[in-house]
Amino acid sequence: MEVVNGASTTPAPTENGEGEDLGGYKLKFCTVCASNQNRSMEAHLRLAQANYPVISFGTGSLVRLPGPTIHQPNVYPFNKVSYDTIYKELDGKDHRLYTANGLLNMIGRNRQVKWGPERWQDWQIGIPRTEQGKDRGHAGTEGGVVDVVFTCEERCWDAVIDDLLNRGSPLNRPVHVINVDIKDNHEEASIGGQGILELANALNKAAKEERETVGAAAFDMASAASRTSFDERVPEIIGEWQERWPNLPATWTLAWF
Repeated sequence: MEVVNGASTTPAPTENGEGEDLGGYKLKFCTVCASNQNRSMEAHLRLAQANYPVISFGTGSLVRLPGPTIHQPNVYPFNKVSYDTIYKELDGKDHRLYTANGLLNMIGRNRQVKWGPERWQDWQIGIPRTEQGKDRGHAGTEGGVVDVVFTCEERCWDAVIDDLLNRGSPLNRPVHVINVDIKDNHEEASIGGQGILELANALNKAAKEERETVGAAAFDMASAASRTSFDERVPEIIGEWQERWPNLPATWTLAWF
């Protein structure tokens, strides 16, 4: 795979962006940024197009989007306002401004992916997600757990780790938390989404191999013992990926649900 300045030069799989579903085992992913608007949603879409189960969240206290000045952001609550509502409100406020800065394009994409921005800290891990059936990538996430969490900046990684520690690991289920540091602009989010998808593919390939060795029933239980061989391969996989994507600094830890 050719990479130039951290960006893959490999063309998209198909014209409509949908990857070919080769079937078989799929890891479940989660993508996280501050407001569940730009970086996490770009990665969410990329993973969903590749037919991975995926959900996404933000870690901020509120959804914050650029406004007419740096001191006048557009602020919305998590979990209560849809992307469609945000889109229509910003379009009504200043169509020219929010078209020029790319917000309407970004939120227009988001409303084709899921209903609205969700907050990580409000996620009830292990509780079935029954109201998100129309979200892209929903199939496979119904059980309310994932195998890998991708965060898009260090403060989000810290927030996720701190939250998991505060929850006390009630499920005793391992989860890999990987930060891929992505600048919060549309161009870098696109590049970061490509990088996250390539890393997801590498992780899924290893998971399928270890699942065949351990046995599907044991691996799918997702206990510490059944996932040990896969867990031990993750740092090496990230290291090899980092060599191809040097402009996307990565940090990893194994945490617990």
